Amino acid sequence: MSSTQTAAPQGAPCTHRHEFHAGNDAAERSTRTVLWVTLVTMVGEITAGWWFNSMAVLADGWHMSSHALAIGLSVVAYTTARRYASDERFAFGTWKIEVLAAFTSAILLVVVAALMLLGSVERLLEPQSIHYPQALTVAVIGLLVNLACAVILGRTHHGHDHGHAHEHEDDHDHAHHDAHRHAHGEDLNLRSAYVHVATDAATSVLAVGALLGGWLWGWAWLDPLMGVVGAVLVAWWARGLVGETGKVLLDREMDHAIVQEIRQAVETTQDRVTDLHVWRVGRNVYACAMTLLTSAPALEAAEVRDRLAGHPEVVHSTIEIHRAA
Repeated sequence: MSSTQTAAPQGAPCTHRHEFHAGNDAAERSTRTVLWVTLVTMVGEITAGWWFNSMAVLADGWHMSSHALAIGLSVVAYTTARRYASDERFAFGTWKIEVLAAFTSAILLVVVAALMLLGSVERLLEPQSIHYPQALTVAVIGLLVNLACAVILGRTHHGHDHGHAHEHEDDHDHAHHDAHRHAHGEDLNLRSAYVHVATDAATSVLAVGALLGGWLWGWAWLDPLMGVVGAVLVAWWARGLVGETGKVLLDREMDHAIVQEIRQAVETTQDRVTDLHVWRVGRNVYACAMTLLTSAPALEAAEVRDRLAGHPEVVHSTIEIHRAA
């Protein structure tokens, strides 16, 4: 004998549909500011790198152009998610628009790394003269701009995470909630913009070092070599971002601690979870679908939902109950 019942915590649709407004206004403003700064600097570096014949500066400029595109994508994602936040066609809200933008940004980073590697290898095989003083000036300016952008996004990133850490402090143990925040609660769209800026800053540092070495000691090979190192560094950071965003888009959450916590909260000596699926529907909120086998004669879905009350991050639950013969 079996019966199927579904239950969703009261107010769940509002929770995940409007979660976007919890802190993204500041993230969107910061990202827009960084976008304009990046665009201006990008044009300057590409022009100077071509004019002064520096692969390091030119690579940094093209690298920055991809970041301008990626950061622009982040801005579009924030705007689109906000615009459609109340659209009923999005069953769990528009948060994954941001994650999709972050995933695309990560793919762009991989492309940038490949282009940097090809250009640098070409310069290693066919060295060209470099106007070191001018190129070094441009590289230092680029580095300062990148550091300023990293500070702008970094402050917003840490402030936003801090806010989420205390969002349910009355309902959860602080250490438990902090663990969830670090594992899955961060703004991946903001993080993708930050990673682009951070990699740009790193390649700027490499460019400055390479130009100094070439100017002071005649190590012309150092300029393209640092391009290779920068490409490897960018690819490594892109790999991490692809992994995090891809995991969200593919709903790969069954190894997360919340899965076992849901199981422990629901199961009793009479009730056993025979099937459980958990996936993220927001930055730090989840939905679950489960099947319970019970020997209790009158177990209802509402009672199972009450057992999940200690996990406010579970904003929607679908519960199927099978009665033991």
